[in-house]
Amino acid sequence: MQNKQTENLPTSPMVHVVDDDEAVLDSVSMLLDSIGQANTCYKDAQVFLDAYIKPDFDGHNGCIMLDMRMPVISGIECQHRLKQLGCNMPIIFVTGHGDVPTAVEAMKEGAIEFIQKPFREQQLIDAIQKALQINLKTQKQTKRVQQTQSKLALLTKRETQILEAVVSGKANKVIAIELHLSQRTVEIHRAHVMDKMEVKSLAELVKIVVDASPAE
Repeated sequence: MQNKQTENLPTSPMVHVVDDDEAVLDSVSMLLDSIGQANTCYKDAQVFLDAYIKPDFDGHNGCIMLDMRMPVISGIECQHRLKQLGCNMPIIFVTGHGDVPTAVEAMKEGAIEFIQKPFREQQLIDAIQKALQINLKTQKQTKRVQQTQSKLALLTKRETQILEAVVSGKANKVIAIELHLSQRTVEIHRAHVMDKMEVKSLAELVKIVVDASPAE
């Protein structure tokens, strides 16, 4: 069994396969190779976690296939540790000893699929493709949020005050009174905010600001 490292470009999504059964690693790796899907194999959870925390590890682009029952660190425990590390890659659990409570716990913690061995090849491929689509959507959303935050950083203190008031639903007249400004001055600042945030409507402005706000 060969352990594939970072031969692929960083932009290529990687499937990280974590299982203590070498035969499973070999078969899954061969399956993914056959459809041209980049993959890396790890013989247990600790090996994967050690790789994950290295600076050159791309912890955003791809998904993780985790065996549920492994020695020392189980799949569920590995999932918990990854969550603590801020990992947002989708997780697919695969096990030969699955039960309903374990599956429920895994799904509550964010796993997107729970597959029991022996599984059909197409079943695994479908789950991985679903995971990668979710991952791509998450990355696009993260990029949009980062772009919005960069634009917000360009606003002046006054523009930020007016933005916050606009997003909270206050009219220009109310904002003018609260900030001791003329309504015309508020309108000018508001126009500057719209330009810097690169939006055409109030609805669009509110949406991108709300989407970029940290979850409470």
